[in-house]
Amino acid sequence: MTVQPIRLFGDPVLRTPAEVVTTFDKELRTLVADLAETMLAAPGAGLAAPQIGVGLRVFTFHIDDSQSGHLINPVLHFPSDEEQDGPEGCLSIPGLTFDCRRREHVVAHGQNMYGDPITVEGMAKLSRAIQHETDHLDGVLFVQRLDAETRKAAMRAIREAPWAGLAPPTIKLSPHPTLSVR
Repeated sequence: MTVQPIRLFGDPVLRTPAEVVTTFDKELRTLVADLAETMLAAPGAGLAAPQIGVGLRVFTFHIDDSQSGHLINPVLHFPSDEEQDGPEGCLSIPGLTFDCRRREHVVAHGQNMYGDPITVEGMAKLSRAIQHETDHLDGVLFVQRLDAETRKAAMRAIREAPWAGLAPPTIKLSPHPTLSVR
């Protein structure tokens, strides 16, 4: 297990949809361990493989000691239309949080690091983390999900952040409806 550098806003890997995992081997288990260690060291509530430069559909999550794990090749389902609106941040956009609307309840089907099918069901913070990390796997950053006024403020804050590059990156809106069922 090794703490990996986290890619920051503007890195093209964060805008590139990740590939489906088809090989469940020792290398994948090492990736999951590296993601977990990096996420906890940051600290964060979740971390997707593209955030450490790996274009695979893998993420880890840790909300508290009873809500932690990983998911590979997630497919999300939303049992209800109930929404939540609350603060959201991202390890690839350090130090900044903005209110973002998400579904309150999610059921995520996928696989574990051995290829076994698993289901993770989440409400509130866990639901937010699962949706956020799955967005990363689709090449979508949470700032793309913000309303227009908040997105404008977020982009200004990103440009002014001490970690920001010299040239401000451009941002495009998500091609997916904000609250669509995938």
